[in-house]
Amino acid sequence: MKTLSEVWTEHNRFFDDTLRKLYVQDKVSSQSNLFDAMSYSLNAGGKRLRPFLINLFCDACNGNAQKALPAEIAIELIHTYSLIHDDLPAMDNDDYRRGKLTNHKVFGEASAILAGDGLLTDAFRILSEELPPKQAIACIQILSRAAGPNGMVGGQTLDISAEDRLCTEQEVIDIQSRKTGALIVAACQMGVACAQGSQEAFEAAFVFGSSIGLAFQIRDDMLDVIGNPSELGKEVGKDSEKNTFVKLYGLDRCNEIIKEQTNIAVNALNVFSDAHLLKELAEQIAVRNK
Repeated sequence: MKTLSEVWTEHNRFFDDTLRKLYVQDKVSSQSNLFDAMSYSLNAGGKRLRPFLINLFCDACNGNAQKALPAEIAIELIHTYSLIHDDLPAMDNDDYRRGKLTNHKVFGEASAILAGDGLLTDAFRILSEELPPKQAIACIQILSRAAGPNGMVGGQTLDISAEDRLCTEQEVIDIQSRKTGALIVAACQMGVACAQGSQEAFEAAFVFGSSIGLAFQIRDDMLDVIGNPSELGKEVGKDSEKNTFVKLYGLDRCNEIIKEQTNIAVNALNVFSDAHLLKELAEQIAVRNK
């Protein structure tokens, strides 16, 4: 039986190869600069956690995970667009992402904004054109809710509005459950949707995604304090003035909450006959170093 690391590596090798081919023909068009900017960030690497979650949940529901590829591409396009915009001077003003210069540092602010817009819009084209109608509609509904004003964009807005004050515990949870957690939940539920899974599976995917999403963000906040910049591919200490879980709870309590949320996530998987890789993934997220 293959290990989680082996399965994830194989998945990412195929997935990354697919992404590299995505806009190759478009790069010779009159908008070649736009497609270059889109491809630059899309192919900058990363964990590919959200596509991998779609793959694993589709498999756990006995679906054909290979046929979920359009959903995987779509969510990675959305995630990448959010990173491009998040790095802009008007937002976090970051110079590096995944060890490379951020998009606006290479292509300029205007092109970076348009590259993000292009990726966002193309995600829904891919879902509508390349999935069967029933699965396409379900995935479009899930992803648009997660990425929109009540999800990721709303979380970013709450984060910006809270920059100059100390947030309450509930406010920090509200920000991060939207800004980071919403797309992770969406990935889990899109995997179920691609397999046309049961309502019980959708509910389990929600609990699992919510719990590992919270654990993921708390670990992210911890790594901004204790992480190694060379491993992370970005500067540490950038969030020292922000409302983070580390500022709210301290490192020791953050570790305890991560363990609690990981247990909730693992227990939610009992509805599936075989979800050992998802269980291992939840446990790995809890101790990741990048």
